[in-house]
Amino acid sequence: MQKILAAALAALPVAMSAGSAISADAIVRSEPAPTFRDNGPAGGVRIGYLDCSIGGGVGYVLGSAKDVECVFTSAIGSEPLDRYVGVVRKMGIDVGFTTRSRLVWAVFAPTAGYHLGSLGGLYQGATAEATVGAGIGANILVGGTSGSIHLQTISLTGQLGLNLAATGTSVTLTPAG
Repeated sequence: MQKILAAALAALPVAMSAGSAISADAIVRSEPAPTFRDNGPAGGVRIGYLDCSIGGGVGYVLGSAKDVECVFTSAIGSEPLDRYVGVVRKMGIDVGFTTRSRLVWAVFAPTAGYHLGSLGGLYQGATAEATVGAGIGANILVGGTSGSIHLQTISLTGQLGLNLAATGTSVTLTPAG
């Protein structure tokens, strides 16, 4: 028993120094580790705009669905770079009809690059429109792909017809093939 006790006491300084050596390698941080924060369009470069033509149609009191065709044009050149097709769906109060509409979004990216098809995806939010002959609407839509390209969150719509709408809205865009 004395031999075991003597061996334990002899090993104690070695065990204590090993613990000190391990703790010397531990990282102590006095401030929290930095985290990535997406600044959205405000932190990026405006690389162009997405101009969408929305087909005419009738609002069926509780909603509507209209075809959309969009063209992305770079801020650097005036030639269209990419085309998209899709559907605008509205759910809520949507009464009346429109003959045609136009929606223009500014397009932002963290750098000045753009890849074909980057704007495809689902954008969701809300819309308010009033039209008597010619009218306007405001859209608050967010979404798209999980990539780094962003559309301006708030956009305006110009349209012709007789319509009143306050709806939840979704826009699905797919690269035109």
